[in-house]
Amino acid sequence: MDSKRLNSQRVLVTGANGQLGTEVVKLLAKEGALGDGSRVVLFATDLDKLDITKREEVIGFVKENRIQMIVNCAAYTAVDKAEQEREACFAANSDAPANLAFAAAAMDALLVHISTDYVFAGNGPLPYKEDDITAPTSVYGQSKVKGERMVAESCSKHLILRTSWLYSPYGNNFVKTIARLSRQRESLDVVFDQIGTPTYSGDLAVAIVAMLGEYCKRGYEKDFPYGIYHYSNEGVCSWYDFAVEIAKGSGTGCKVLPVTSGMFPTAAKRPPYSVMDKTKIKRNFSMSIPHWKDSLEICLKLLKQ
Repeated sequence: MDSKRLNSQRVLVTGANGQLGTEVVKLLAKEGALGDGSRVVLFATDLDKLDITKREEVIGFVKENRIQMIVNCAAYTAVDKAEQEREACFAANSDAPANLAFAAAAMDALLVHISTDYVFAGNGPLPYKEDDITAPTSVYGQSKVKGERMVAESCSKHLILRTSWLYSPYGNNFVKTIARLSRQRESLDVVFDQIGTPTYSGDLAVAIVAMLGEYCKRGYEKDFPYGIYHYSNEGVCSWYDFAVEIAKGSGTGCKVLPVTSGMFPTAAKRPPYSVMDKTKIKRNFSMSIPHWKDSLEICLKLLKQ
């Protein structure tokens, strides 16, 4: 499909009420969001409007509404709970993306799918590249690897974005939890031996919409750079480092203390090092990525409003 010649773009966003989906919907609702002069006809759905684990329902919705681009922000993200709820986790993170990919392929549509740093074992010591071997250590990570594979196998027009440590002013996340606890306690124990990079959902949403815009401009080109990409904010930190900045930015005076992961046993094993190399997305989409400290400051200001 020569998307360059279309006057409108019909975009489906799944998981539209979540941390990332909320930000993507806000951006796409703005006039000129895609930067190519086209008008966005937006279909923002969540489980109450579209059950993406049901293939026939997904295919019917995509065909009936003539969807041209899909952004899948829906996911099962209860990492520890997934160890006991394997079936539910795989339904949301593997079967649902497969359904969306099948429907997208049938309509010659683009599918943007969100994945995670938890697809890697986390042994380090270098930032992971997109083609590094996946070796998830949790049910959640396994479900996301399978979801990636299903998308890639079923839909040639796909962009898979792996992200990490996602947070926003919405929903439940580490930033909001630490900000709240720092107001209630004099000190907090936070692990220092898990290393990665936070991702502000507002920044990831900007990246996604920019990629949609590029697709609208040059998606008709045979060499459009589909595939897997890594996106997080710039910089590297531990959960302890992250918590220190959150407490500082919240202005509570709460003291954050570093502890080992052994102090907080969890059902699911986390990757100790999940920093991702973002060279590919910056090169292929001329993307500038903010540092995690700068984006955290923006989020904390929004939380104070």
